[in-house]
Amino acid sequence: MAFEDDLADWTHWDGAAFRLGRALGLFTDRGFTESKWVFWTANPLGDGLHEALLALVQAGVLDRREEPDDEQFRWHSPDA
Repeated sequence: MAFEDDLADWTHWDGAAFRLGRALGLFTDRGFTESKWVFWTANPLGDGLHEALLALVQAGVLDRREEPDDEQFRWHSPDA
């Protein structure tokens, strides 16, 4: 599944960062549950993936919202 497909719907920030990491070849041998610590602790990998999501928002590739449930991302659709 492509990153675009993974983020077809609004996705909580940690799930979006995990999917971005997977698209980059990270987390190939483990699931989200085993990797969640990367997003819930201060570390360069988790922080970098979050910053990359924000850069993709700035570039118009992703949409971002902070409601209704914390920070979420989805693939930008001109029709949305």
